[in-house]
This record gives sequence, C-alpha cells and structure tokens, in this order.
Amino acid sequence: MRILYSKQQLQDGVHKMAAEITATYGDKPLSIVSVLTGSVVLVADLIRELEMPLRVGVIEASSYGGETTTRGELSVNAELMFDIKGRHVLLVDDIFDTGHTLVKVIEKIKEFGPKSVRSAVLLRKHGRQEVTAQPDFVAFEIPDEFVVGYGLDYDDHYRNLPHLAVMEEDDLARHKELIAADAAG
Repeated sequence: MRILYSKQQLQDGVHKMAAEITATYGDKPLSIVSVLTGSVVLVADLIRELEMPLRVGVIEASSYGGETTTRGELSVNAELMFDIKGRHVLLVDDIFDTGHTLVKVIEKIKEFGPKSVRSAVLLRKHGRQEVTAQPDFVAFEIPDEFVVGYGLDYDDHYRNLPHLAVMEEDDLARHKELIAADAAG
C-alpha cells in the first residue's frame, strides 16, 4: 500500500478542520452525529479538538458491502441517534465520494427538526461527485483512488491503520489471498 497521508498529516488536517468548525459555531452547543463505521476514528480525534459544549451520537449508513469498491443500495438507520430537535447538528463522515450518502443522511437528519445541519468529512474524492451538495468542512482533497486506514476499510479490514493508504490492485489480490488462507485454517 502506498501511504497518501501520514499519521501526523492526518492530525494536522483534523486540527485545521476543528479550527474552522470552532470559527463557525463559536461556543454554541453542538450535536455531532457520526456516520458509522468509517468516521469513528475521525470523530474521536475531532471532538478532542473542539471546546464548545458537545453531544455525540451515531447514525448508520451503508452503501458498500464486503469486498466491493463500488456503491450499492444505500440504507440509513437513525435509531442510534439521540434527539436533535432544535439543535445545531454537525454530521461527520469519513469520505465524500459520489455524495449520495451525505445527501441521504442529511435528508434523514432534517426529518428530526434540527436548528441547522452542516457536514464535515475527512476526505473529498475528486472526480466522483454525482450530486450538487458539498460538505461544509473538508480536511483533505484526494484523487480518485481507493483508500483505507484512519477508519476507512476494505472488506471491514485496515480501519486501524494510523495513516491513510491507497490500495492498489496487487494489495487487493494479496488481501484476498490472506483472507482465503485464514479461512482455510
């Protein structure tokens, strides 16, 4: 795997994004809604950078499953989210790719009557957008490559990498061999 952003670069990007969020909200109470599972690492680091009163909840949205690198049917589960009626909400996701997840999750959040909804993403991937909506806060712009680490996965692996790495074709093949060998015992 080729490292795209180091652990330090990721920390610097999250710090910069937190400063932009703080400049926007000041000391207003903020409800952060994390899109599971990819944004968990980002949210953990981001909330330690924010000083306004915070509440943190989660929402489940998924359009990629198993070993796929292409989008499928998007499902949103808001049962895990806390009450956001009349509150400022910051939706935090790992990556803005086609944009369909962001649009659908924001639509779902608006059903609960928040005072405002903005979005923050770790990554915005170039050349993949299929919607006009854009995230309000972005830590990094990346090329159209499949990335893992810092919460992002392939086949539910590699989320624990402290850096962001590009998975190339030989990495995908090696991953499949490792999984097959592990399954064989």
